[in-house]
Amino acid sequence: MLKPKMQEALNRQINAELFSSYLYLSMAAYFESAGLGGMAGWMQVQAAEEQNHAMRLFAFVNERDGRVLLDAIDKPKAEWSAPLEAFQEAYQHEQKVTSLINDLVDLAAGEKDHATVSFLQWFVNEQVEEEATAKAICDKLKLVGDNGPALLMMDAELGRRPAAAPLSTATAEGG
Repeated sequence: MLKPKMQEALNRQINAELFSSYLYLSMAAYFESAGLGGMAGWMQVQAAEEQNHAMRLFAFVNERDGRVLLDAIDKPKAEWSAPLEAFQEAYQHEQKVTSLINDLVDLAAGEKDHATVSFLQWFVNEQVEEEATAKAICDKLKLVGDNGPALLMMDAELGRRPAAAPLSTATAEGG
């Protein structure tokens, strides 16, 4: 059973993951309006992935006989000056999420909640990948600069990202 402090923190993280999904949907809408369908598609996949992260946490709280309590999701930003700015914000956001996950691990360790520490290791590893991917895209966009044809090539490359796998029971259990 989850201790109240741990349950509250996991519920806050569910909300943070749902906000992440909402933010990436807003970025997808921005890219669509800019005629960059590949980047929009990339962000839609990212939004679905964040939704899956929220549901993984949701399932864990329920499995540990906790109570999921959803909160309001803040309105995300809707405009960026350029694709690089949007991806830089995505990178910064992933760094923030990493910090939130690290805080959860620290809390779980402090509460001697070994099951939650074990469960959260998946998120720790996932955040390494999330940050590295966002940074790599930022680095490429910096190289592209104002080169329109290169930006279109990058848009096409990002548009080839495969869709996020739907959450399964095995995935929710950390498998």
